[in-house]
Amino acid sequence: MFNMIKTTAIAALMVPAASGAFADEVEIYLTDMLDNTQVGYCVDIAGGKEYGAKVESGLQGHTCYSNLGALGVDQVFDTEKFADGILYMPNFEVCAEAAGTEAGSLLALASCDGSDAQSFVFTGEGTITPASDTSLCFTVAEETRSGRSDANQIKVLSLETCSDDLAAYQDWAVRGVE
Repeated sequence: MFNMIKTTAIAALMVPAASGAFADEVEIYLTDMLDNTQVGYCVDIAGGKEYGAKVESGLQGHTCYSNLGALGVDQVFDTEKFADGILYMPNFEVCAEAAGTEAGSLLALASCDGSDAQSFVFTGEGTITPASDTSLCFTVAEETRSGRSDANQIKVLSLETCSDDLAAYQDWAVRGVE
């Protein structure tokens, strides 16, 4: 089933969208499986599944859905916006937003407004950082809880100080279903 997944490093998304080379819908996944029992953790809207997800609940790390043959509606990001530093979720017409600029800040979702809180940088190492403070990285927590079943594993997603010691929790990539 993994044959249908194409993987592209986030760094490759710095190619201008005008080239059309990467203007696709993708999931953003953690490159280390950690304790996940399926295909790893993806950036996901908290508080529901698919169109029932609750935008006001923000983002979390959640078991990826791509192994089911399609991307999860609440895990889809538009690569066309990545070159502008925007994490846009087209199915909900919202952008990721840093709820604060200190370690421990959660990641929210809001109408896209071009603010600094919605501007992110993607590095060649696969980290995702706020443009306003590149010392902070998208980080999934060590603790795991179950969702609707034990197969649905969830981790808090927050901004934490970027660190080699936390690389397994901070290294991201993208993939889409072919």
